[in-house]
Amino acid sequence: MNTSIAALKRSKSNLDTLVSELNKVAEPQKQKQSYSDDRFWKPELDKSGNGYAVFRFLPAVKGEDLPWARLWSHAFQGPGGWYIENSLTTLNKKDPVSESNSLLWNSGVEADKEIARKRKRKLSYIANVLIISDAKHPENEGQVKLFKFGKKIFDKITEAMKPEFEDEKPINPFDFWEGANFKLKIRKVDGYWNYDKSEFDSPSAIKDNDEAIEQVWEKQYALKPFLAPENFKSYDELKAKLDKVLTGSRNTGTAEDVAIPPVTNVAPVKTETVDNASMSADIDEDGDETLSYFSKLAEEE
Repeated sequence: MNTSIAALKRSKSNLDTLVSELNKVAEPQKQKQSYSDDRFWKPELDKSGNGYAVFRFLPAVKGEDLPWARLWSHAFQGPGGWYIENSLTTLNKKDPVSESNSLLWNSGVEADKEIARKRKRKLSYIANVLIISDAKHPENEGQVKLFKFGKKIFDKITEAMKPEFEDEKPINPFDFWEGANFKLKIRKVDGYWNYDKSEFDSPSAIKDNDEAIEQVWEKQYALKPFLAPENFKSYDELKAKLDKVLTGSRNTGTAEDVAIPPVTNVAPVKTETVDNASMSADIDEDGDETLSYFSKLAEEE
């Protein structure tokens, strides 16, 4: 057995470290991904409109600290077409849509806030998973895939690692030996995919022996490339795209030319920003589903 897998077994994937990262996720961040990428697994609904699959979240790959990548994007339509782009806020950089949304939100006008809500960022995560059961596509079973999901499923992970009640034992869902299979249960509620009934099973080892576990580990995909700067357009490129989408014409201004003016109102307005993680206007129920839907609409035009 490779010494690296032995070290991983001793560390139990550092639950304390991951919990500290969960606290950071209370602040938010999305990456554009090709929907034809066969590394990604996506659940499907049956004829009754429900979906069911079982898989296991996998630990961080060699050389990486976290078993997930957190990503932000924008997807909306304007007079000049569709704006479907990665948000630079993923990289903790200023983004033209976020700046525009902040001005709209702080104007004190409810109609402006509604526009900002429609242009809000979409939150998603990417993680490695081992497919245990997939009735729609049994050929996926036993394969390591990338899985892109939204806040609702990440909340399930958070609840497992940081349970609310004293009689519940925290588990690290990403651990090979003491993690747990995730039972994904999808229903259609008001036209949207709902994951509320999804749950983790009892803790168990993912495989019978460490050699088999190491084979799974070796098949995982690196997540850091999804956060590489080259996968994001520059501020100036995004600003030009935004201008075109909103007005139908292209503005030649650059990032250096853009200044955010103070908002003045007759009555004092509480300062808020749509890029605050605590605001429901900023986080979609399932960013991946929304982005996929908008991308298909854009392709059909």
